[in-house]
Amino acid sequence: MRNRVAPHQDVGFRTFQGSDRMFFQPNERVCLFIDGASLYSASRHLGFDVDYRNLLAFFRGKCHVIRAYYYSAILESEEYSPLKPLTDWLVYNGYFLVTKTAREFVDQNGRRRVKGSMDIELAVDMMEMASKIDHAVLFSGDADFRRLLESVQRQGVRTSVISSVRTTPPLIGDDLRRQADQFIDLADIAPQFTRRQAEARTLRHQQTPIRHPADQMSELDHSD
Repeated sequence: MRNRVAPHQDVGFRTFQGSDRMFFQPNERVCLFIDGASLYSASRHLGFDVDYRNLLAFFRGKCHVIRAYYYSAILESEEYSPLKPLTDWLVYNGYFLVTKTAREFVDQNGRRRVKGSMDIELAVDMMEMASKIDHAVLFSGDADFRRLLESVQRQGVRTSVISSVRTTPPLIGDDLRRQADQFIDLADIAPQFTRRQAEARTLRHQQTPIRHPADQMSELDHSD
């Protein structure tokens, strides 16, 4: 029978700097919950591209990863999504892919909007996995997940949140950061799974970049 611990017992709130100071136990059962759009946006803001093979290997080297979920919404208007090569690769290389169709619409002000949040899918999966894991690792800075973390903590699951406060504004909500048992800044562990250095943001603004659906959805959802 697994030992249950009270939320935050003996671990408390921690902010870790550098991968060598992350608090993971080698034998604990860990599940990764990766909000694809959030991780993509965070890595772009920090100036690097994610090597997903190395990301999974990095966590497998620290703990027993029983599943790595990757969540992504696909624009239904696209005949071919630029995400397809990535999502196809993830399926065959150790990730559990969860997708749904993002819907594009025009709001009352005539602005183009996209609805493609994966929050419900991620929350349902984490709740279902809570009885099977010891540690949930969330790649997102969305403060709406605070209540979700509190719920799984009550079931004895430790929680880590990976996002960044190195950007302006920070990419993680204060409530979510405080709720997590440990907060890990993506910038501190990025060298462990950087595919290549992205162009400086100033240079990217001077030329037409390849548009990624995560960029489009993030910008449309947060524009006013």
